Amino acid sequence: MADMTKANPVIGTTILHSVASGIARITLNRPDVANAILPEQRNAIIELLAAADGDPEVRVVVLAATGKIFCSGADVSTLSAGKPGADGKAATMRAGDGMQRLMKGAQRLITSVLDCSKPVICAVQGTAAGMGAHLAYAADLVVASEAASFIEAFVLRGLAVDAGGAYLLARRIGLQKAKELVFFGDRLSARDAAALGLVNKVVAADELETAVTELASRLAAAPTLAISLSKRLLNRSLEGDRAGALLEEAMAQEIGSRSADSQEGIKAFIERRPPLFKGY
Repeated sequence: MADMTKANPVIGTTILHSVASGIARITLNRPDVANAILPEQRNAIIELLAAADGDPEVRVVVLAATGKIFCSGADVSTLSAGKPGADGKAATMRAGDGMQRLMKGAQRLITSVLDCSKPVICAVQGTAAGMGAHLAYAADLVVASEAASFIEAFVLRGLAVDAGGAYLLARRIGLQKAKELVFFGDRLSARDAAALGLVNKVVAADELETAVTELASRLAAAPTLAISLSKRLLNRSLEGDRAGALLEEAMAQEIGSRSADSQEGIKAFIERRPPLFKGY
C-alpha cells in the first residue's frame, strides 16, 4: 500500500495507520476528546478502507482507538457550525442540507466498513457511543474489553438515531431490543452486548490486543476471496429474497471455486496437510 500520509495529513496524526503481515490497522487517535470523529478523520478512514479493499497485500482490517474511550461519536463542535459564506459568516442551513451532510458523512463511513471486501475486526477498549457504537456494529467481528460499553446516545441529545443505527440494530438484535436501546439510551456493558450478539468476544483489558491480533492473524492466513464472497452473501441475505440469495450463492461459489486458494484447499485436504492460503 502506498504511503498515504503525504496525501492526507490526518493519516499518521489523528488517524494512525499501518500495514504488516497482511493486517491493516486503522486507529482513532484523539484520546483527549474521547476520540470524537472530525469530518477529516471520517474521510481518512473511508479512504483507508477503500485502499485496503483494493490492496491484495491486505487481508484483514483492524479498527481500534487509543486512550480509555473507543469513540464518543461525531465531534459535535462541527455540527452546530454552518459553512462560512462569502462574507465569512456562517451560512444559513437550507432544507435538505442536513440530510446531505449525513448521507455523505456518517452514513458513508458506516457503509465503507460494511462494503469493505476484507473482513473488518473492531477492537473496543472503552465506551463506544452513538456513531462510535455503530462503527463497531458495522464490523464483521467485534472484540471488546471488560471495560467497554455501548450507548445509543442520540436520544440523550434529543436526536433521532443516525449513522446507520436503525439499519444495523434491527438486523443485529431484532426490532424490540433495538427500540429499547434507542428509546432509552441506556449504557450496555460489554457482557450484555455479547449476550445480544453485538460483540463476538469479551476479554480482560490487558488481553484485548492479544485477542484481536490472534483473530486478525488467522484471517490474514485464510482464503481472502472466499471470506470476501461469504461476507457479501451474508450481508445480502438480510435484504434479498430466497431466490436471489441462492442465485448469488451459486455465482459466488462459481467464482470462488476457480481461485488459487480453492485449489490449494482441495489439494491440502487430499494430501492431509494444512492448507497454505495466499489470499487469491
